[in-house]
Amino acid sequence: MAVLQKIRQRSLLLILVIGFSLFAFIAQDLYRKGGFNQTSKYVGSINDKDISFEDFRVKVSNVEKSGQQGMTSIQAANRVWDQEVSIALLSSEFDKLGIRAGEKHIIEALKSDQNIGQNPLFLNAAGVFDIAKFKEYFKSNPEQAQLIKDREKDAELNAKYQIYNTLVKAGVYTTESEGKLKYEMEANKVNFDYVSVLFSTVKDSDVKVSDAEITDFMKKNEKKYKADETREIEYVLIADKASPEDEMEVKTKVNSLLNGRVVYNQSTTKNDTLPGFKAATNNAEFVNENSDIPYDSTYVAKKDLPTESAEQLFNLPQGEIYGPYMRGDYYCISKSLGRKAGVNAKASHILISYEGTKVPNQKEKRTKEQAKAKAEALLVQVQANPSSFLMLALTNSDDSSAQQGGDLGYFSQGQMVKPFNDFVFNNPIGKIGLVETDFGFHIINITDKQDAVRLATIAQKIEPSEATTDKIYQTAVKFEMDANEKDFEKVAKEAKLTVNPSVKVKAMDENFGNAGNQRQIVRWAYENDTKVGDVKRFEVANVGNIIAKIKKVNEAGLMPVEDARPMIESILKNKKKTELIKAKMTGATLDAIAKANAATVQQALDLTLENASLPNVGQEKKVVGTAFATAVNKLSAPIEGNSGVYVVQTKVLTKAPALKNHADYVAKVKAQVSSYSGRVIPALKAEAEIEDNRVKFNY
Repeated sequence: MAVLQKIRQRSLLLILVIGFSLFAFIAQDLYRKGGFNQTSKYVGSINDKDISFEDFRVKVSNVEKSGQQGMTSIQAANRVWDQEVSIALLSSEFDKLGIRAGEKHIIEALKSDQNIGQNPLFLNAAGVFDIAKFKEYFKSNPEQAQLIKDREKDAELNAKYQIYNTLVKAGVYTTESEGKLKYEMEANKVNFDYVSVLFSTVKDSDVKVSDAEITDFMKKNEKKYKADETREIEYVLIADKASPEDEMEVKTKVNSLLNGRVVYNQSTTKNDTLPGFKAATNNAEFVNENSDIPYDSTYVAKKDLPTESAEQLFNLPQGEIYGPYMRGDYYCISKSLGRKAGVNAKASHILISYEGTKVPNQKEKRTKEQAKAKAEALLVQVQANPSSFLMLALTNSDDSSAQQGGDLGYFSQGQMVKPFNDFVFNNPIGKIGLVETDFGFHIINITDKQDAVRLATIAQKIEPSEATTDKIYQTAVKFEMDANEKDFEKVAKEAKLTVNPSVKVKAMDENFGNAGNQRQIVRWAYENDTKVGDVKRFEVANVGNIIAKIKKVNEAGLMPVEDARPMIESILKNKKKTELIKAKMTGATLDAIAKANAATVQQALDLTLENASLPNVGQEKKVVGTAFATAVNKLSAPIEGNSGVYVVQTKVLTKAPALKNHADYVAKVKAQVSSYSGRVIPALKAEAEIEDNRVKFNY
């Protein structure tokens, strides 16, 4: 008792000591991983303008609460970050240009928000936004003042952006000279003879491209081949998968349910003989007692049955059993409870609505009487010529199904409004008629009906047993320990496990290769103390264990050579092939050049700079442009094209007649450049100094 009393006396002290130690451990871990103290309290900066972590966190939280269903915290953080970057870059532009937004601009921006501009509280008798009512409301409701202040900030920003966007668009204009050039590119024509030696005639093995050459090429185009910092992670997946013994246990259990079985009854201390699935009279009860999936009393069409077993299940006589069979991860046996005719139906309709019905976006205003008259006229047409239904639906129906010729697909009893439902299910295939519903008048064509079957199915999932799960866990832990001490691939080979190809991840990625959303792995890869060669095991729900190893760290800057090679190698190879081909393209005539290269002289007729496609080759604007620039009957120098090397001899150059006015062509060019304003933010980002520290704050 004395010892117990001492323990009781010291229990509070022990709790405090343990609690403090635990907190110290957690705090140290958070400090090390970036959860608490960062030397900086800023989540990032744009052109030296810092973004407060606390403000950022609140905005992310608000987006998560009000955003789309299923949005993850990383998706919310990415959305807020993109917004913060755009706002910072644009605000800087606004300041440089001296753009200001007055009250009128802000009011217009507020009105564009439907919650304000269409709010009945702020509309006058004519249904128009009334600024006086708007101001009076917030004067009378001061508790709402902060809400409108927040909206005003957004409205002011939007107003400035509209001014800025207008300036950008005004700066992108099209001249008469550009219109004239467009006309000449479309209308001037050239005929020429040419010899081509395609790149494909030189073997790839004859031209090698080194890593250094790819790097040099990227250095000359740094902006195009700029890459963010990445981590390369290779991994082994030890799947949480049922063993053959687990499968056999489930199969044996399901098969034993087919026939009667003897069980011990504790209440009577005697053996009872229970009926099997074949003899069961209460099928629903039997299924619910023995299946992982509850009994479903609905009738099922053949198309909705498991593909591999659909034929057998659909044609199974009532009372008979089919199986065992697999349905995904389930081992199943099914008993037929009968078939029912016409469970699902397929129909097309033409809807003629009128004022007062439930259908929005009506094509034309009409009264009920007018709608009925039109529907009856269409009914006569369709009944006289059923094949015209599709076109009449396309041109007359007020329903969105008009785009499908009125086809509504398959539906079951009760899915449609009652008059529509009753007509379809009480009449045979091919029947055409007219019914009225709350949506208007429907000309209906019944196009098909489906029979369906009702099945009682016992389905038991094949999943790993506790013993199997324990074995998988032990294997994963042992592999992690061994891989931390020895070569990763060698340990995997000895354990007969597969090392998956490395996955490249950025700091704010969520997806991890085929494993899907595994943010925990990405976050670990970017922790301060995680280095190349580190190995860690992750338990992934419904998947298994992923043992990951940091294979490589690619610093921000030029793209890794292995990533750039697929994009650049063919360009550099073609340049080398060009030099090899040019060396052979010598001669005073096209015939001589063709003979020296085992090629033929070909003709190109009526080509323009807008239509610069060579037969059987494709677009070659450089070649066609050279033909326009070469004097008639003169040979050009060898031209490096998209597909090979060419020599051209211009035969006829036809200039289009001069126009007094090129307005139509000016309009064409203007339409092409109208989207340029949408490139402003990407252009500003490309030139900005952006520091993203989100990963340090445990996002």
